[in-house]
Amino acid sequence: MTAEAPTLTFVALRSVQAGREYFVAVLPLKLVPRLLTSDESGLPAELRAQRVLNAARVPEIARYLSENPRGYVLSAITASVDADPEFEPLDVVGGASVGRLVIPLTARLLVNDGQHRRAAIESALQERPELGDETVPVVFFVDAGLKRAQQMFADLNRYALRPTRSLGILYDHRDPLAGLAREIAASVHPFAGYTELEKTSISNRSTKVFTLSGIYQALEALLGKQKREISDADVELAIDFWTRIGELIVGWGFVDEATSASDLRQSHIHTYAVALHALGIAGAALITAHPDDWRSRLNALADVDWSRANRRLWEGRALHGGKISKAGASVALTANVLKSQLGLDLTDSERDAEVRLAA
Repeated sequence: MTAEAPTLTFVALRSVQAGREYFVAVLPLKLVPRLLTSDESGLPAELRAQRVLNAARVPEIARYLSENPRGYVLSAITASVDADPEFEPLDVVGGASVGRLVIPLTARLLVNDGQHRRAAIESALQERPELGDETVPVVFFVDAGLKRAQQMFADLNRYALRPTRSLGILYDHRDPLAGLAREIAASVHPFAGYTELEKTSISNRSTKVFTLSGIYQALEALLGKQKREISDADVELAIDFWTRIGELIVGWGFVDEATSASDLRQSHIHTYAVALHALGIAGAALITAHPDDWRSRLNALADVDWSRANRRLWEGRALHGGKISKAGASVALTANVLKSQLGLDLTDSERDAEVRLAA
């Protein structure tokens, strides 16, 4: 900001896209909430340039920034300038001009893409003010009115595709639980060689049986969802538990030369995420109740009939209308069957769920 004139000045690149000028600058994080505007929540949808801020998303992003001050990555924010900026070119690099971008201080810098990042930066700075001197790239377009701003929002989000949860777990080297899920998928029978690492659903022609996201959910249930750190004891327990489960699953007719992965998934439910999650819940309860002899007590699960044809047991639990259900209530009711098989008492809420199912 200059003292001589009411302007903002940035070092920036100027180039052209679809016949329109745009500018790329970097802003210190501490200036992002002060200079970039995004709150239009009081306006009806047709008069806004983008969606209303989803406040529930902001704490998660802010926590990511504050907990990873040496490892976070922020993609560029896109903003519109509702005034004609001046650009003073200094050099040309790779078809783009490098120079000074001068914007009137009275101009409004409206976020077209990145409003949740902007809000998260503001929140994270309250906990870690030292992040304020770091920077984020900002792409500036000259505002051409509400219609153009709305079209920019639509275009920027038209082909946005969130990666599958399995792929996110596969590539996440910051979450220790993700690392444990990858280890179990790669080395523990029966997951090794039969786990789909990228997708959260499995096609009929696939040779895979489990999904990485299903294993991750099961680990969350087994070790506790609130765990942010995984100890060596946790790793040993998880590998021990799923190895023992794998030994029991062999007796349930696992994949062999005569049974394809597709046949197994069509005839049994024990490879689906709902079953793995339920096994994690029941396993956690068993280990808590019987920390010294839970391994031998797991043998009771060998008598469970996991066949889809066993509709009397699974309909309304893992199955709804004969189709696999991943709903939270389905997981809980499936876990109830396993807990009962293991001789564990149900909690009051679990008993209430059984009463509702029987009604």
